[in-house]
Amino acid sequence: MTRSDAGFDVSDYFRRKRWMAFAVPAVIGAYFIYIFFAFDIPGLAERARLDNARILVADSYSYKTHVTRDNRTGGVTVAVEGERKGTWPDGRSPDWVTIDGPERAVVTLTDGHEVVIDGNAMRYEVPGYGLIAAEVSRREGVQLDLPTADVPDWISASSSRVDITTGGGRVTLTRARTEVMRYHFGWELFWFTLDSPFHGKSFFELAGLAVSGDRVVASKSNLAAITRDIWNNKMWQHKDVMWAIFETILMAFLGTMGAGIVALPLAFAAARNFSPLMAVRASVRRVFDFVRGVDALIWTIVLSRAFGPGPLTGTLAILLTDSGTFGKLFSEALENVDNREMEGVQSTGAKPLQRYRFGVIPQITPILLSQLLYYLESNTRSATIIGAITGGGIGLLLTQAIITQKDWEEVSYYIVLILIMVMVMDTVSGWLRRRLIASDDSGH
Repeated sequence: MTRSDAGFDVSDYFRRKRWMAFAVPAVIGAYFIYIFFAFDIPGLAERARLDNARILVADSYSYKTHVTRDNRTGGVTVAVEGERKGTWPDGRSPDWVTIDGPERAVVTLTDGHEVVIDGNAMRYEVPGYGLIAAEVSRREGVQLDLPTADVPDWISASSSRVDITTGGGRVTLTRARTEVMRYHFGWELFWFTLDSPFHGKSFFELAGLAVSGDRVVASKSNLAAITRDIWNNKMWQHKDVMWAIFETILMAFLGTMGAGIVALPLAFAAARNFSPLMAVRASVRRVFDFVRGVDALIWTIVLSRAFGPGPLTGTLAILLTDSGTFGKLFSEALENVDNREMEGVQSTGAKPLQRYRFGVIPQITPILLSQLLYYLESNTRSATIIGAITGGGIGLLLTQAIITQKDWEEVSYYIVLILIMVMVMDTVSGWLRRRLIASDDSGH
């Protein structure tokens, strides 16, 4: 057996190293195997509904125009996303919809697909498959007639509901209604609704109207009328969305800056070199641990029960959580200050508050600014989630759009705005950190 001068067993050392080299990967592999079965990964593949996923993805970047026949009262309507605010007025319809009277409509879908609604009956000509016929009866429900004996996987059929999903569009039949949906790329009515005189006009036509002296709306200039119709869009509600973005940023700003104002004086009581009493230091530090140990979402739920929903509740939740975090960070920064600067200020006859103001604060200002601006950027994202609980900001609109599961393009719109908001806050925060900290260092 080989030993060193101090009696160290070299061979035993390398044996343990080899054992650890095999044991650690084995433990990690066993853990991943446990996760594989504990989370039922094989069952996940069986439960996956890729058809629903495709529909969801398609809804995020496209919109549907619904041609609906009411099977109870009669009448055919055409509406974007099936919304009343996007309903085409009587006598008007897209060029791919032909309405022949109150009970009959011919809907031309993409790729040569065509659907005919004739009262309670529906006929769908699917290229390469054949004619699908269905009729709705109050007593017997939906009766389906297919060209083949087997029902293909893109048709879901029962006596109460029939769903047909093809590359050309979707058809749904129930006792209440017959509905044909055609997909279009983009976000329809994003700028102008159907009742706006500017709907359907190209960018160049709008640019020409903006500088034209001939007014489309008698009481306003064309530019003012265009801006008003975009801002007051009833489908996309741009005015409400922009206010929600402002509320989210305001929650993050007030919560972060309020936490900094609260934490700074308490940090002096928690720092060893400024608070000689151990009982005071320990008490303040435990308060910091408590308020930052409880997540902001938990504080949001507690405060919403106490103060009710609203942006103020979200602001207070951020303030409470960040007060503990800032208190810990600021107290550690105070414990590392250079006492010589304080002694220099004291030699001029300065009072204690003046010593702190001119001998301590300038030293920790870069840390204060850096932490405040970093958490402001982070809290902008947190305020989105908090707003979903407190009933304020863009988070509330996002949650409502997800819950309704009707207009996923609105969900995409809100997500894009949240990403832009976070990127802008990140850019502004980084720029301010560089400017303020650099100016403070040069001045110092």
